[in-house]
Amino acid sequence: QVQLVESGGGLVQAGGSLRLSCAASGRTISSYDMAWFRQAPGKEREFVAAIRWSGATIYNADAMKGRFTISRDNAKNTVYLQMSSLKPEDSAVYYCAGDRSRWGSRQSDYEYWGQGTQVTVSS
Repeated sequence: QVQLVESGGGLVQAGGSLRLSCAASGRTISSYDMAWFRQAPGKEREFVAAIRWSGATIYNADAMKGRFTISRDNAKNTVYLQMSSLKPEDSAVYYCAGDRSRWGSRQSDYEYWGQGTQVTVSS
C-alpha cells in the first residue's frame, strides 16, 4: 500500500506563490501516475494537473491558465505542485492522488489519495 501526505499549504496574499509537496511512503512511486486535485467548500472536486511515470504532464488549462507546474523527484519519492500568481479563487483544499496503471483528469482514475492541505489566498 502507498500512503500520501500533502504539505506546504497555508495563507498567502494574492499574486504570491506556494509550493505543495506530496510525500509517498510504503512503496516507491517512480512507476506511478500522480495528480493534484482541489476542492473548495460547496464545490465539486476539480482536476488540477497530472504527471505520468514518464514525466509527461497534463493540466486543466482553462482553470489553471498556465500558472501551475507539476513535477516529481523520484529520489525523494515526492511529487510537487508549484503555484504562482495566486488568486483568491485558488483557495481550496488540495489533494494528491496516485495510481499504478492509469492516469487522467477524473477522480476515479486514481486509487491512492492524501488527506489534503489547505491553501488560502487573501486579497
